[in-house]
Amino acid sequence: MTDRINVLFVCSKNQWRSPTAEAVYRDDPRVSARSRGTTRSARQTIQAGDLAWADLVLVMEDKHRHRLLADFPGETRFLTVEVLHIPDDYQLMDPELVELIRVATEPFIDSFQRRQRLKP
Repeated sequence: MTDRINVLFVCSKNQWRSPTAEAVYRDDPRVSARSRGTTRSARQTIQAGDLAWADLVLVMEDKHRHRLLADFPGETRFLTVEVLHIPDDYQLMDPELVELIRVATEPFIDSFQRRQRLKP
C-alpha cells in the first residue's frame, strides 16, 4: 500500500464537525487526520504549517474554502481543497454527522489514492 494521506478537516470553530471527522478517521490506516478551524475563536486555528502538512484539505462549507484560498493563497496554490457540504447542524460525534462525514469523505480519499497510484 502507498503512504498514508495527510487529511486536514476544516470547519469554523473546530468544535463539532472537523473534530468529529478527525476522530472518525483517527484509526484509519489510509490516512493521518487533523482538524482545524478558520475563525480566531477556533479551538485550534488553522496555520500555514497545517496546510504544508496536508495532502488533502476537506472543508465543511464553501465559505471555509473561500477563506482558506483568501488567507493562504500561496499555501493553497497547489493543494487540493474540497468541500464536503456539511452544515453546522450537529453536535460532536452525532451519529448522523459521522455518517455524513464518511459518505462525503470517502470519494475524495479514493480519488486521491487512485491519482497517487498513477504517479510514476
